[in-house]
Amino acid sequence: MSETLSATMARTRPPTLEFDALYRTACADVYAYVRSLVGDAATADDVTAQAFERAYRKRRSFDARRGTPRQWLFTIARNASLDELRRRKRAATPLADAGVKVAAPAASTEADDRADAVRAAIASLPPRERDLIALKFYAGLSNAEIGATLGISETNAGTRVHRALSSLREACS
Repeated sequence: MSETLSATMARTRPPTLEFDALYRTACADVYAYVRSLVGDAATADDVTAQAFERAYRKRRSFDARRGTPRQWLFTIARNASLDELRRRKRAATPLADAGVKVAAPAASTEADDRADAVRAAIASLPPRERDLIALKFYAGLSNAEIGATLGISETNAGTRVHRALSSLREACS
């Protein structure tokens, strides 16, 4: 009797996302993408965990007709990151007002200097262009996946990424 009940439940249960496989294959990319948006490691850890928690709770609502599991996950991660940035903006206290002293940077190598220059150039971009750069290079999404994540066409995504890269090159010069 229990076999019949479990077989019936399996047939009536909606197909769900293979969440553990998605987590294993996308966790590092989601973290890198979130870190590029929120800026610091501790917050990126928290936001990445929130994104996966949201995705796990909503895994039954995943619709393959609307995109791949990675696209769906990065949309959730993007929204969680934007929520954190909005929360942070509401609670922001200028460093001078908070009594926080910023330490002088330690000696760095040429590679560190280049990486710092690229990070500064990315930070100087408008938020939309920063998001495109993060989706393309930190998250490793294709133009089609970026388009699906942002709700635009693949061609439009490619054009926007190209423009963002041009802006980044100018900012690095």
